[in-house]
Amino acid sequence: MRIAIGIEYDGTGYNGWQRQKSGTGVQEILEDALGRVADHPLEVVCAGRTDTGVHATGQVAHFDTTAERTTRSWLLGANSNLPDDVNLTWARPVPENFHARYSAVARTYRYLILNRLNRSSLYRRRAWWVHDHLDVARMQAAADLLLGERDFSAFRAAGCQARTATRELRRLDVRRNGDWLALTVTANAFLQHMVRNLAGTLVAVGSGEREPDWARFVLESGDRTLAGVAAPAHGLTLVRVDYPGELGLPSPDVPDLLPGMPA
Repeated sequence: MRIAIGIEYDGTGYNGWQRQKSGTGVQEILEDALGRVADHPLEVVCAGRTDTGVHATGQVAHFDTTAERTTRSWLLGANSNLPDDVNLTWARPVPENFHARYSAVARTYRYLILNRLNRSSLYRRRAWWVHDHLDVARMQAAADLLLGERDFSAFRAAGCQARTATRELRRLDVRRNGDWLALTVTANAFLQHMVRNLAGTLVAVGSGEREPDWARFVLESGDRTLAGVAAPAHGLTLVRVDYPGELGLPSPDVPDLLPGMPA
């Protein structure tokens, strides 16, 4: 039997998603907790691996099991064995050919920026503090130039192992709510560090360091060294993974800002 799960986690204390030889990955924590419920070892496969310090409110994964449990038992049983910073939000049986990564049709990330003179103690691990004023209109003008199916080589990490850098960027919105800026990014798939590199480039435009047209120049160059700095990992959250509707999996809403953020 194959089970799909929704996962929420604070990535601060983890070395990313993947099980690690040294340090702890979210995958390891989940496999241990779910294995206790199943009463046998199992492997959890996620929709998108997240880096060290990156968070998730809408991660999706699947695992195979011979254990017969209700969805309630998977949910409550796993959560009772998980630390407070990792949590299952739902569990559903799925067809055997379902794959959390390869069945996904889109992924959405949120990058959060605190834009004011003073930093925040409470949100220091959830948002990038930028004290220079950021012009949202300039950032959105640059963002619009990056939409579509493009070669995003200029926005991939040097160590990215993806076979192709072509991705379809479907949404790149910049919204301000008081001192908070939220970048919402949707694509069919992402390259390693792609969202963080996009965020760093848009911040360079918003601060006046670069003009909006520079974003198109960087994209067309295919040269990572020409783009902005990689934004810190702790501002990034995986908020949603979309699948074909016939699977009937939950599709969480993506609010203008993350829950709990000041208006």
